[in-house]
Formats: sequence, C-alpha cells, structure tokens
Amino acid sequence: MKNIAVLLAGCGVYDGSEIHEAVLTLLTLSQAGVHYQCFAPNIEQMHVVNHLTGEVVQGERRNVLQEAARIARGNIKATQALDIDKFDALIIPGGFGAAKNLCNFAIKGADCEVAPEVTGFIGAFRDAGKPVGFICISPVMIPKLYGAGAQGTIGTDEGTATAFTAMGGEHHRACVDEIVVDEKRKIVSTPAYMLADSIAEAQSGIDKLVHKVLALA
Repeated sequence: MKNIAVLLAGCGVYDGSEIHEAVLTLLTLSQAGVHYQCFAPNIEQMHVVNHLTGEVVQGERRNVLQEAARIARGNIKATQALDIDKFDALIIPGGFGAAKNLCNFAIKGADCEVAPEVTGFIGAFRDAGKPVGFICISPVMIPKLYGAGAQGTIGTDEGTATAFTAMGGEHHRACVDEIVVDEKRKIVSTPAYMLADSIAEAQSGIDKLVHKVLALA
C-alpha cells in the first residue's frame, strides 16, 4: 500500500490550511485505498484571523502544528519526524497559511522565503525523486524549492503568475478542473480555490491531482 504525506499549514483559509482542500485531499486518498499521514511544522503561525469578520486578532498567538491537528483529528506529526523512506509522495493543500506559515509569499511576494522546516521537509521528497502535489496557492513555493524552469500553476491570477515567473518558474494557466504536470521533476499542481466557486469545483481538480500523484509514485 502506498503511503502519502500531507503537509498542512494550520486550520482555516485565512491563516492556515484551506479546510475544504485539505479534507478533499484526505477523502480522495482514502477512497483510492492508500494510507496517508498528516504533517505540519511546529512553529508559530504568522497571525490569527477571525474567520467571521476577516480581521486579524491582535495579540493572539497560535501554533501551526496544534491548529493543523484539528483537521487531522489529532493524528499528525511535526515535519522533523519525517522518515522519507516510508513515504511515496507528498501533497500540500492551499489556504493562506501556505503563503503565510509555510513561506512568506503573502508578505514578500517574489522575494519570499520558504520556512526552514518546510524547505527540509519538501526537499526530502524532491531529493528522493518522489512526486509532490501543490494545491491552490501552495505552488508559489515551487520555483524556490525546485529552481529555474520548474513548472506549475496557480490558475489565472496575473499578479501571482507574474511572481511565479519572476522567481524562475514556468507558469501555465489552468482552469479549476485542470492540473499541470512537470513530468521531469514529478510536480503536480491545480488551482482549486484560486478559481473555485464551490466545493464541487475545488474537488474536480484535487481529484485529478491526487490520482496523478499516485500514478507518479
């Protein structure tokens, strides 16, 4: 049975992992009959957002690993606990946490840096030649992790696509139900809620991404 790692960035679209994208990823993996294990960096998240109002909650602090445990029902490990030999592939749901906690793209754009814990974690899959799926905004990390010419998509948003290109990546426009595959580097990406207007639309691309990652594994 294949064993797939899922990297989470907290809990909640505005300051963590997008919950629909994360759950759809886990559901599709389960339906495919494979085992998965959730991971998250044991770091403080950038800030806390009131998801009812969209406003930042001043003075409140939360931990990315602890928050991500809500989605994983407590079955989650810190990124430093990864044993790369036990996993066949990795999938990373989106949400602003991917651009705030896994990296700082939300603040620095094309000048962003990937968090050290995350660089080491995703880099282990890259260096082992194992496929990685990037969903929604998480593909902005692709050029930083894979270097010049790495292919991916964030959908059709021109500003984000321009930043992707400025970082050295090769961006491909894609619709919500499409995936972009970098066969050489075994990278798969899909826009999901960068374009989706419903959970059903988000599922259409995520389902294809999961199955393509499993095929490459």
